[in-house]
Amino acid sequence: MAAHRRSRQRSAAGTTARTAATLALAGAATTTVLDGTGQADPQLTPQQAKARVDQLYREAEVATEKYNGAKEKADAARERVRRLQDEVARKQERLNAARSALGSVATAQYRSGGLDPALQLVLSDDPDGYLDGVAFAERAGSRQNAAVNRVRAQLREIEQLRGAARVELKSLASRQAQLKKHKKTITGKLGEARRLLARLTPEQRADDGTGRAARAAATGREGLAAPGAATAQAPSPRAAQAVSYAYQKLGSPYVWGATGPDAFDCSGLVQAAYRSAGVSLPRTTYAQINAGRRVARSELLPGDLVFFYSGISHVGIYVGNGQMIHAPNPSAPVRLAPVDQMPFAGATRVG
Repeated sequence: MAAHRRSRQRSAAGTTARTAATLALAGAATTTVLDGTGQADPQLTPQQAKARVDQLYREAEVATEKYNGAKEKADAARERVRRLQDEVARKQERLNAARSALGSVATAQYRSGGLDPALQLVLSDDPDGYLDGVAFAERAGSRQNAAVNRVRAQLREIEQLRGAARVELKSLASRQAQLKKHKKTITGKLGEARRLLARLTPEQRADDGTGRAARAAATGREGLAAPGAATAQAPSPRAAQAVSYAYQKLGSPYVWGATGPDAFDCSGLVQAAYRSAGVSLPRTTYAQINAGRRVARSELLPGDLVFFYSGISHVGIYVGNGQMIHAPNPSAPVRLAPVDQMPFAGATRVG
């Protein structure tokens, strides 16, 4: 019986070990699938790898615009906190001065002591004069009461301001958490895109199957003789200046979150171009599309903003002849490109 029990124990132990090993392997496989690391990706053809890279860039651009929006709101919240804190400091100075003045009055009254008003009237050598003095003292007392009430009001105002500052600080902390989240998403997707591109030869990275990308990569500045014609056709001097600025920035690197003057993301380039013309635009693509008058694709003029994808995640500046200047992604600098290169979502004329 003992031998039989030992055999069963060994069998159970072996089964447990095998089960644990199986679970460990399954867990490792699950981890690999979930985080995308630790196991080589299936072998992709160059065209499949490039399609995946393009998808990653689009996803990163969506996250970039969310980052830009969160940063804009965080900056605004930070500025509101600064103004509230400055106002609290100013009111605190006035409160301290008022408290000091009341303290001086209280000290003087304490030192002078004072008799009952009726007794002072009886003992006074000049009853009429004393009565005049009592009236003055009552008026002075009224002024002191008013000063005390002002101090109380100042205390309430300061506490309200501090409460508002606490709310803004909480909002700022939330925005900063969003920034961190979007930044992690962006860097993760761009990192995966870089790893995929590293597997391709320069020729494979440049070729899109038509030769157009290879030619564009060679210069990135086709039609460079067109700035004069583009600015002449612009519907306003501000649009003409924005187009001129965009031409000057051809070849500048793409950097997510950048608004110039030496690097840009897509909405950052648009914002900087119109800023050079004295026009303040929102920071994000999904806000920029509502910053002007919508125009049909058939009505496009140089300086119009052209938007792409259903989520309004990309923008460029139209320069005529079916072309735009835009900041594409980290693999390409600011360049000219056909408007029909991406799914068209709408256009806006600023000013």
